[in-house]
Parts: sequence; structure tokens; C-alpha cells
Amino acid sequence: MVFFNKDEQLENLGNQILEATWAKFPTLASNQIALTWVVYDPPAPVNTGGALTPNAFWSHAVRGFSYRGGERIYPASVVKLFYLVVLQEWLEKGMSQTSGELDRALTDMIVDSSNDAISLIVDILSGTTSGPQLTPGPFETWKYQRNIINRYYQSLGWEEMQVINVCQKTWGDGPYGRERAFYGEMFENRNMLTTDATARLLHSIVGGVAVSSVRSQSMMNLLKRSLNPEELPQDGEEDQVTGFLGSGLPKNSQIWSKAGWTSTVRHDAAYIELPDQRPYLLIVFTEGKEQAKSREILPFVSERIAQAVANL
Repeated sequence: MVFFNKDEQLENLGNQILEATWAKFPTLASNQIALTWVVYDPPAPVNTGGALTPNAFWSHAVRGFSYRGGERIYPASVVKLFYLVVLQEWLEKGMSQTSGELDRALTDMIVDSSNDAISLIVDILSGTTSGPQLTPGPFETWKYQRNIINRYYQSLGWEEMQVINVCQKTWGDGPYGRERAFYGEMFENRNMLTTDATARLLHSIVGGVAVSSVRSQSMMNLLKRSLNPEELPQDGEEDQVTGFLGSGLPKNSQIWSKAGWTSTVRHDAAYIELPDQRPYLLIVFTEGKEQAKSREILPFVSERIAQAVANL
């Protein structure tokens, strides 16, 4: 049972958009894309600066559409969204203390999607560190500590979180030592997310009820993206707009997002506000080497969704 109500209008529009996407990109297989789309009808309960209590927010019904929304997919850097929320929870409860280095790592992790920064964040969240392989006893303790992030999400009681795995750092070249052992022989313990679980977490952030209204707002500030071409990197470096959902939007839109990409996946998770339209969440995951290289698929889906929202 997902957190949004299935809706016939969005179901029809979502399926039409997927069909158009497959027609435009014939090498994109039906099992290489997953999508969750949630629309906020007026009065929208999101981006209110924390005006609603958690009870009022969660009792506010929203409608949505998902395609393969419960499929477990390697999330790349979208997982950083999950570590962002846990870190705010730890800070709120006094389990971690703020510092200049932690603030710097947090900003770099979300704004620039730094893999180096996430290493410090995960160490702080779990009380573990990377390094040489460990003997069995200490390694069991290490693994238990690292899984504290999974235990946090399972404790929320959200059905979407029961199938995810969020306990690994993200890497450039890959894990070594105890980190490689923790991945499992066949990488069976790597991070896994669904678009529905990602949507639920982002829904809580934009609703102002992730940890607290103040902390939700600080997370929103980190996730805000500029669509101004002059403010995007000019050196050909990957940013989190070009080739992602932000590329398919009118330039006077607003977007809060976290993208993720590797040589085999290309994902984005976004909360979007179009001028004078209903705000919405859009999470799109794509898999496959060819799809990962494509800078056209996510913008195409985003543009079609934006057009659909304008006609709701």
C-alpha cells in the first residue's frame, strides 16, 4: 500500500507518457525504467514552511501514479537523500554534533553529489570507518553498526521502506577492504531503493515533517537547483540539472532535486513547481549502459509530465 491514492486520470496520463517515451527511445526496455509521480491538488500541503503538523500532513490525501514503483534498483547518489534525513535526525536528537567539517561535507554531498563527502557522513551516522578487512567478530559488530541507517527507516513503519537497503557509501572506483567485503561476493548487499520509497521520503521533506519543520526547510535549501543556464557548470562537468529532470522544465519553474548516475544507471528525484500550476513530485530511475549515457530520456519524461500537469 503506497502513501498516495491511485488515480485514473494520472494512470492514463502516466501510461501515455511512458508509451511516448518508449516510442522516442526504442532501446529503452520496459523493465529499464521506473517512475513515481505524485500531484498536489489545491490546497497543496507542501512547501508551506512547516505550517502543518505531522498528523495534519499525513492525513492529507494525495493522488499519484507509479510504474514499477516497488522495484528495487541500485540508486547511485539518490541514496544521499536518505543519508541527509538521517543526519538531520541524529543532529536533532543530539546523537551527532554539528561542526564546520560536517556542514561542509553535507553541502558537498547534496549540492555537488560528492562521493568523498558521503564517506564522512556515513562514518558519523554509523560510528564505523573504512579500512582493511576485519576478523569475523569485529566485522559482525561493524556490520551491525553500519546497518543503523536501515534500522532507522524500518522504524518509521512506512511500508515502502521495508524493501530498501541504505548502508553503503558511494564510490568512484568502488569499495576496498572491509567495504568490499560488506558489499558481498556478488554485490548482493549494495544499496537498493524504489521510486515509491524515494517519493515518500521526498514527500515528507517538502511537507515539512521530515525530522522537524526547521530541519525540513534546511534540507529544502540544500536541494534547491537553479535552472539558469549561466549558473550551471560550463566545463562539461555533470551537474544535477543538465540531462536530468530539470532540463525538461520551463526556465521559470522551480525544482528541488537529487540526481544519481553511474555507467549503468541515470536517476532523478524531484519536487517541482511550475508557474500557476499544481506542484508535484517526480521520481524517475533508468537502468542500462545506453540509458545511463543518455541525456535525453529524463528531460523528455519531465517535459511530458510538465505538459500533463499544465492540463490537469
